[in-house]
Amino acid sequence: MSEAIETPSGKGAADENFPVGSWLLPARLRPHVAIFYRYARAIDDIADNPALAPEDKISRLSRFESALQGRGDNDPALATAVRMRESLAETEVTTRHCLDLIAAFKQDAVKLRYDDWSELMGYCALSANPVGRYLLDLHGEHTSGYRASDALCTALQVLNHLQDCQEDKRELDRVYLPLDWLKTAGSDVTAIDSAVCSRALRQVIDQCLDEVDDLMIDARTLPPRLKSRHLAMESAVIVRLAARLSTLLRVGDPLAGRVALRRLDFATCGLRGAGAELWRRMLGR
Repeated sequence: MSEAIETPSGKGAADENFPVGSWLLPARLRPHVAIFYRYARAIDDIADNPALAPEDKISRLSRFESALQGRGDNDPALATAVRMRESLAETEVTTRHCLDLIAAFKQDAVKLRYDDWSELMGYCALSANPVGRYLLDLHGEHTSGYRASDALCTALQVLNHLQDCQEDKRELDRVYLPLDWLKTAGSDVTAIDSAVCSRALRQVIDQCLDEVDDLMIDARTLPPRLKSRHLAMESAVIVRLAARLSTLLRVGDPLAGRVALRRLDFATCGLRGAGAELWRRMLGR
């Protein structure tokens, strides 16, 4: 019998803040995007499983890493990694992005605090940016688009951290808020366990959102620079969703209740984002 490696959480694409492989992307590429999402979801679930010890998480992730690189046996428990490897080979996309995700989740297994913003950005470079870079490579885009894509993916990651700050702290004892900002505000990580945001914690959240605003300046340059009309429209939608979620977090309290996008937000941002980018391209701008 094959030993189980994956620990499915039950989460899927429908649980994400932002569209995963939507109909805006080319039909021929959607199966590969689905395989990539399945792979990322599997290793993320391992890292986020509170029942696993850190060394167990790292061991499971290392087996994914070996299978992705073509090492090891044909254990059916590693089928997700094997499918990812086959997809990468078929599309001629580097394994680097998938390996970076594994590195990020290994870090999640042992690192529970981030001293400052720079350290957090280093984590996002491994945990978020590879997703955008994979999509750019899959669509045959130039690597010059990485900077704008990185900015968008990092912004999305920070927004997700702010949304889930209390859940991450209570279930996994992870805190992605910079410790030096908390200290300067006169607070510490215990503030995250409160029923509502204190003035100090609100200050730190707003400071994170200020940084997101700066990231979004670069992120907004992504859709116009893409050759793929499909990916540009998808990116334009995500840019608008990110901006909307940032606005909601400015006025909402993530400790008092989950601050999340609604169906109306998805519909509005979808129509406006995709429509505006399509219109821009039709006009040749």
